[in-house]
Amino acid sequence: MFHRRHFLSGAAALSAAALLPRAFAQGPGQTVIWSGFPAGGLGDQVTRPLLDRLKGRYPGTVLLDSKPGAGGRIAAEFVKRATPDGTTLLQVPSSPITLYPSLYRKLPYEPLKDFIPVTPLCAYTFSLTAGPGLPAEVRTVADLVKWARANPGSAHYGIPAAGSVPHFAAMMFAQGAGLKMSSVPYKGGAPLLTDLMGGQVPVAFNVVSEVLPHVRSGRLRSLAVASPQRWAALPETPTLTELGFKDLSLVEYLGWYAPAKTPMETVRRLNAAVQESLQTPEMQEVFTRNGLLALRESPEAFAARVRQDIERWGPIVKATGFSPDE
Repeated sequence: MFHRRHFLSGAAALSAAALLPRAFAQGPGQTVIWSGFPAGGLGDQVTRPLLDRLKGRYPGTVLLDSKPGAGGRIAAEFVKRATPDGTTLLQVPSSPITLYPSLYRKLPYEPLKDFIPVTPLCAYTFSLTAGPGLPAEVRTVADLVKWARANPGSAHYGIPAAGSVPHFAAMMFAQGAGLKMSSVPYKGGAPLLTDLMGGQVPVAFNVVSEVLPHVRSGRLRSLAVASPQRWAALPETPTLTELGFKDLSLVEYLGWYAPAKTPMETVRRLNAAVQESLQTPEMQEVFTRNGLLALRESPEAFAARVRQDIERWGPIVKATGFSPDE
């Protein structure tokens, strides 16, 4: 059984030391994309091949680095303080930008004030995934509900970060099924996947792309997905909405954000280079292989999406009654 704190200490996670620049010196002509989560997850799957496609389409060298912790808030505050010249950007899933304003009273940034949405990369959904920590006969959501009721002391679910979209998906699922399940938060999808496959956590809400190879090989079982309709990469897997969880329809997206006051000419130039790169055969193959959906949007359209989602999350957070420790 796990004995982990459900939430990070805000004071420790957002310490001044975490916000200091890395030891390397950023050279001239370099743009650094700072990921809010550890290497090995969705960001690596998409962004590393994307950076290869950007060569020749965007000047200089574009690098990916990570500053994980606090569900992406450490990286967000770091980039917020960066010089707004387009050489320091933030890469996060949508939740630190759209969900957290309704979640944290002391959020160290204001998404629409401190950042300019540059470009989305892709949309993705989540899989309710069973691992070897569950009995092999648990093959459906109904089986999972039956098992959780019979084994309340073992009914944990793993999530890539406390207060993330998968966390809310898990809470909404447990509430809808009438279950009391405890969360086991991680610092990203990669460490969660390691423990799920090792049987340390029995079930998890994962990004589809992270579990897809293991579902296809039979090492993991996708019991349901959280998308409005069946997801193309898992056509045999039912959606939670079709299983009776009417309000559980969630799709998130990975995107890049620049510090406020970054010149819009720079923002538009980078957006155009990324959008062109996303259409290449190599990137289309990445999306197909990983069960992702490319998003083609201008900075203005991306900003409109962000504003709409910020408004959407308020009622959802209130309905769950969830309040994080800070």
